[in-house]
Amino acid sequence: MFEYAGVMSAALATAHRLLQEAVDALSEAAGALATDDDLLAVLSEAEGVTRRLDRITVDTVADLEQRGTFPARGYKSATGALSDLLRWERGEARQRTVTAEHVHPRTGLDGTTMPARLPATATVFAAGEVGSRHVAVIAAVLDTAAARRLDPDTWAGAETQLAERGTQYTPSELRAWGTALIDALDQDGPEPDDDVPPPQVNELRISRHKSRPGGRISGRFDNAAMFDTIATIIDAKAKPRTAEDERTTPQRQADALAEVCEFALGNAPAAVVPETGGRRPVVNVLVRLEDLEHRARAAALDFGGALTPAELRKLCCDAAVVPIVMNGAGQPLDVGRATRTIPDGLRRAVTTRDRGCAHPGCDRPPSWAEIHHIEPWENLGPTKLNNLVMVCALHHRLLHQTSDWVVRIRNGLPEFIPPRWIDPQRRPRRKALPHLAGQQVPTPRRSDDDGAVLLDVL
Repeated sequence: MFEYAGVMSAALATAHRLLQEAVDALSEAAGALATDDDLLAVLSEAEGVTRRLDRITVDTVADLEQRGTFPARGYKSATGALSDLLRWERGEARQRTVTAEHVHPRTGLDGTTMPARLPATATVFAAGEVGSRHVAVIAAVLDTAAARRLDPDTWAGAETQLAERGTQYTPSELRAWGTALIDALDQDGPEPDDDVPPPQVNELRISRHKSRPGGRISGRFDNAAMFDTIATIIDAKAKPRTAEDERTTPQRQADALAEVCEFALGNAPAAVVPETGGRRPVVNVLVRLEDLEHRARAAALDFGGALTPAELRKLCCDAAVVPIVMNGAGQPLDVGRATRTIPDGLRRAVTTRDRGCAHPGCDRPPSWAEIHHIEPWENLGPTKLNNLVMVCALHHRLLHQTSDWVVRIRNGLPEFIPPRWIDPQRRPRRKALPHLAGQQVPTPRRSDDDGAVLLDVL
């Protein structure tokens, strides 16, 4: 069970003890049950308790936000603070904050208490009949342009219906049903205005797969000229190469997009494709010391992840290849320099070691990250590998402000020590690095009184 390791008040300590006893009793009862009906009842009971605890979590988040606790500790929003405190994914943390914003009573400027933004939803959420995801769906449906056009009474009636349906539907079903409800209530649609064109949405999303190489690209272009430009060039390159070309249309289009981008990277002038963001893919070939006499067997791209040997051989024909020698713990050799500006070779070494933002739980890729001097340059901190760490803009700001996070390099890898309000014992945390799984890499277990770290071996 996830437990708070700090000092509790007497009332909270009593509640903690009783809660543990209740959970232990439920677990023991579930283990002793023999009938299917009893075990199914355990699932329902456990879900009911989870939702009631979720209500406590949401109410607590709302109280902390009203007090300004998170900004006072260096966080612009509750999302980042909750992610670090409870080791939630940022999406999960955001879901709780959205729920808190809509189902918790509000305090007016004059100090008076006002109802929640979604009062009917707040009622069923407090009763444990819906969860945080239901609340987030209801809030999203009622914040659409069509919903905002409804008069206040109709809007409130729609919120009541959504809250009722939320007790019966899954979040996905509720979203579809709620969207249809709002469309039905907004029969007239927006006021016609011949002088104002409809808003256009032009967007492209690029996301990496978290558990395997590659990623996903999806987009939407309401601008006809932009869409036609993209479609024309892809269509021209996506024609079957021969009569025996068995690739499907989506496969040919994917290959065409990659070919067009590859050509642009290699031939477009710097004014069109900036060097910092438009360089050709760089292959970091990670070579173990004992393998220096053999052919390189592994490589990784900044965005795409691991490559197969065949893909590596193909890409190395016309891409920059940077060999980086690694020791047995997966640590690159030091490429230190005596300048504040991070030279390209040293930046590659930091990127190879940290694989993006090194803060535990952060998945920002190298292209979104910055290099941070652990010992500040102005304090004579060297520009060397063991004094540099890669962090995203958010965590870079936290390190320079009052968050009390401490970063250091131990055994060649960065680790972060959280503030006492997150972990009273200030146990070091290290980002999970799947490429080191199974290797003999020392990892922090706990800190002793003088700050030394006792190590385990994976």
